[in-house]
Amino acid sequence: MKIARFSYQDALRYGIVDDGELVVLAGDPMFAGFETTGERVPLADAALLAPVIPRSKVVCIGKNYHDHAAEMGGEAPAEPLMFLKPNTSVIGPNDVIVRPTSLSSHTDYEGELAVVIGRIAKNVSAERASDYIFGYTVANDITARDLQRTDGQWSRAKGFDTFCPVGPVIETDLDLDSAAITTRVNGEVRQQGPVSDMIHGIGALVAYASAVFTLLPGDLILTGTPAGVGPFEAGDTVEVEVSGIGILRNTARDA
Repeated sequence: MKIARFSYQDALRYGIVDDGELVVLAGDPMFAGFETTGERVPLADAALLAPVIPRSKVVCIGKNYHDHAAEMGGEAPAEPLMFLKPNTSVIGPNDVIVRPTSLSSHTDYEGELAVVIGRIAKNVSAERASDYIFGYTVANDITARDLQRTDGQWSRAKGFDTFCPVGPVIETDLDLDSAAITTRVNGEVRQQGPVSDMIHGIGALVAYASAVFTLLPGDLILTGTPAGVGPFEAGDTVEVEVSGIGILRNTARDA
């Protein structure tokens, strides 16, 4: 089931995607369930928004694919390499990525699968992780690569406003075994790889993160990117597709 958060006639709503239409929900399904209002909205008439705004944090995992770790100049870490993005970095489909050119001259895309947490989670075992997952969406872990190299830690490089596009929808029943990530810049494929190539799986990542801090409903876990990360410039359109979910599309401009 695909869940959208959208704007229609100046109102923010939630809906279930159904054959070109949105079945309008009575409230946020993460908290109010899937009660419908009886109204349907043409998908073409709705403005899709970020399907979730994390209440507290975006948890990110670095170097979680062997080929990406190699292209970054090293081996994959034995344990998940974890960092945070602020929730103010989140934007939705078709929103503009703003390159902070007064501070950085090199911004990279990183297409990723994102986990949407659905329940308060603390010290969750890998075996029970699925009980705490609401669904999955697409993410782009935008990185000011030059700042990442010079700072020695990643908060500034990863945390600018607009540096975490997510969307277009949440898929509640994703087949992880068959899902694949594809990233395109201006229509040219730059990244492509199956989610199954992940070093640390979804259950392990939920367990690892929840052992450190409490995960709240709506928090996101970005699960890492395959090889092929690279730069984009002002005017470029970056698309990240996860099969089974959809295409997240954003265009960039300079600040």
